[in-house]
Amino acid sequence: MSEKPDKTSKEEPKGERIAKVMARAGLCSRREAERWIVEGRVRVDGKILTSPALTVTPDNTVVVDGKPLPGKAQTRLWRYHKPPGLVTSHSDPQGRATVFERIPKSLGRVISVGRLDLNSEGLLLLTNDGELARRLELPETGWTRRYRVRVHGHVNEAKLEELGGGVTVSGEVYGPIKAVLDKQQGANAWLTVSLQEGRNREIRKVMEHLGLDVNRLIRVAYGAFQLGQLQRGGTDEVTGKVLREQLSGAGGAAPRQQGKKADGSAKSQQGWARNKASKTTAKGSGKKARGKKVVSKSGKKP
Repeated sequence: MSEKPDKTSKEEPKGERIAKVMARAGLCSRREAERWIVEGRVRVDGKILTSPALTVTPDNTVVVDGKPLPGKAQTRLWRYHKPPGLVTSHSDPQGRATVFERIPKSLGRVISVGRLDLNSEGLLLLTNDGELARRLELPETGWTRRYRVRVHGHVNEAKLEELGGGVTVSGEVYGPIKAVLDKQQGANAWLTVSLQEGRNREIRKVMEHLGLDVNRLIRVAYGAFQLGQLQRGGTDEVTGKVLREQLSGAGGAAPRQQGKKADGSAKSQQGWARNKASKTTAKGSGKKARGKKVVSKSGKKP
C-alpha cells in the first residue's frame, strides 16, 4: 500500500533570476541589471552580488545603490516623438543630450522599447516595465516597425523587392525587409520601410549596401502604435485598456489597432494615426516644432 503524500510539507517557493526581478520593478532593463550587478551595485540579504546567476524569492531583501528594490508598479506605456540629435540612453560618455533628460519628470523612471540612433526621429515607446520592453523588442513578438526614409541616390525598385528575402551586409544577416518607393524627387527619394528586427543602424546599413545614403529616418509605427500627429518632443500615455488589448495579441495574432480620442472615448481602426498629441511635452517644447512634419498616412498598413 503506497504512502500518501505528506500534505503538511510545503513546496519551496520558486524564485526568479535577479535581473528579471529588477527589470520588472522598472529600475532598468534586464541587460542593464546584469551590468549593475557586475559593477557591485546590488546587494542581496546584505551581501554584494557579483554574478547575475542568482534566483531570488520575495523572502530575499534586494538593495540597489543603497535603496530597497521598489515593489512592482502598474505597467505603463507612453508614445514619445523623439527629435533628432538625442541619444537614446540614460547617460552619454560624450556629454550629448539624451532622451531621458528631455522627457517630463512626471513619467518617473522609464526605459525605452528599443532605440533610435542619434540622427533618427519619430516614435519611441517608453515604459516603466523592463520585462514589457524586452517582450516588445523580440522579433518573435511579430510587431512591425515602420519607417519613412529619405535617401539620396537613384532607387532600383527591383533591388528593393529583393530585400523581402533578407540580405547579408558585411557578413551580417538581416531578416526580411519590406521597402517600397513612394516618390523620387530629383536626387532624393522617399521610401516606406518595414521590418521586425530593428537592429542597430539596420536600415542605414542596408540602404548603403544598395548605394543609397539615408539623410532622414522617421519611425512612424511600432506594432499597433503610430506616431500620428504627436508633436515633436511630445509624450502621450497609452491607456491601460488599450495596452492590455494590445499585449493580449503580442506574440500571437497581429494586434488590433485601437486608440483613444482626446476626450477619452474609444476609437477603433487606425486610431493612433489620428490621435491628438498629449498636452504633456518635453522641456522646451511648449511650442510646436517648426518645419514640415512627415508622418504616415492614416489607414496605410506596412
